[in-house]
Amino acid sequence: MTQISILGCGWLGLPLAKALLENGLSINGSTTSNGKLQVLENLGIQPFLIALNSKSVSGDIEVFLNGSKTLIIDIPPKLRGNSKEDFVVKIKTLIPFIEKSTIENVLFISSTSVYGDTSTALSVTEETKTCPETESGRQLVLAEQLLQSNSNFKTTILRFGGLIGEDRHPIHFLAGRTNLENPDAPINLIHQDDCIGIILKILRKNSWNETFNAVTPFHPGRKEYYTQKAKDLNLVPPEFNYENPAFGKTILSSKLENVLGYTFSKPNL
Repeated sequence: MTQISILGCGWLGLPLAKALLENGLSINGSTTSNGKLQVLENLGIQPFLIALNSKSVSGDIEVFLNGSKTLIIDIPPKLRGNSKEDFVVKIKTLIPFIEKSTIENVLFISSTSVYGDTSTALSVTEETKTCPETESGRQLVLAEQLLQSNSNFKTTILRFGGLIGEDRHPIHFLAGRTNLENPDAPINLIHQDDCIGIILKILRKNSWNETFNAVTPFHPGRKEYYTQKAKDLNLVPPEFNYENPAFGKTILSSKLENVLGYTFSKPNL
């Protein structure tokens, strides 16, 4: 049975692991929480308690990687609040363990934040130069480069837009708020179901050494979209400010559709 290692069984990694199990694969899954180990085991996932640090990796990383040809890295940079960490150094610490393992392919979950925002409307493809405006975006770019420049394994970068799901949607944070900027900026979101579907496609097609944008091709303006979503969920619509010039980017995922032949299951969000 083919084995895959998933570093980070969180909001996306856990349902992804479930989907891979349903497709007949064996899964090694990591968590940083002792309390989650039993959850993973109960689902049929081989659980590992692993944490990346700036100078070392805690946990049995060698066994976690051993026997897998593919590693999926789904751990976000922790750069908010007071406990900011150097994500790039963490990836540097991880790479020697990958080099010494059976891993041949790495799928790195990144973000469209690597492109930053623009002062004028712009359509963004994978050929667009990265220009991150946040620290997390900057560190993701550097992490992408570290992995893709390593010749010991093949790396595909998957840049997701804003992640939404049945239990996660930005309208719950925006409802009732006032004076929000950028009413006409296009949304760039993707549903959890499509995140998993795209990853499954990459694995089935062995599409390595690639970079893909992954955003649902549905880009209404923020005011239009969030006002309607608030009404759909019986929430107080947010109010927007038109005083400042609008800016924003439209992330295109046509490469993903053309190369992988992927069709979005949640096209209208």
